[in-house]
Amino acid sequence: MINFIDKSYFIDLAGKDPKDICRKTFCEYDVVNKSYILSVWGDEYAVYPHEYKIDCISSSVKKPHEYFYLFIIYYLLKSKEIELCNEWISEKDIPGGATFFRGPHEIPTNLISELFGNDIERFRKKCTRLYGTPIEMADAAFRFNITPHIPVAVLYWLGDEEFSPEAKILYDKTITRHLTSDIIFVLAVEVCSRIGR
Repeated sequence: MINFIDKSYFIDLAGKDPKDICRKTFCEYDVVNKSYILSVWGDEYAVYPHEYKIDCISSSVKKPHEYFYLFIIYYLLKSKEIELCNEWISEKDIPGGATFFRGPHEIPTNLISELFGNDIERFRKKCTRLYGTPIEMADAAFRFNITPHIPVAVLYWLGDEEFSPEAKILYDKTITRHLTSDIIFVLAVEVCSRIGR
């Protein structure tokens, strides 16, 4: 059982039609174990609604930040059947984002910039190892398909005499149709933590 996730999420998921969930999220349902199997950022996760449990069943990366499991169950519950619009936005473009994403909800992109500094090749190698696809933005940038409906882009700028190196996360504009601001924050923390460690 994952104590920090409210049981109501699991109860809600247990009451859903597995066929409907699988169609919306491109996951699979294990009838024997009553679990959903979902690929998230290159790893497989099993979600057991009746046991209030989520397990990472592959080990290509270190264990994710514990709050990432909240993103996983929320995605299963709330993801919608909509096409990506392929228009990137920042957290400030999200309704209410300029107010929400600051203070305790400031996205910790400093984890990335502090690790890599001006070593942009090291940044590129790390992003490639994490299944990133290069895109033409900033000094270097990579797209990560977290789930089929949730891509993110991580942009990186080198520093100079006036400015320190900087990282930024962008999201497909449709993200607000799937996730609330607090869940987007949970996702962003995992992105920064995974790249910046």
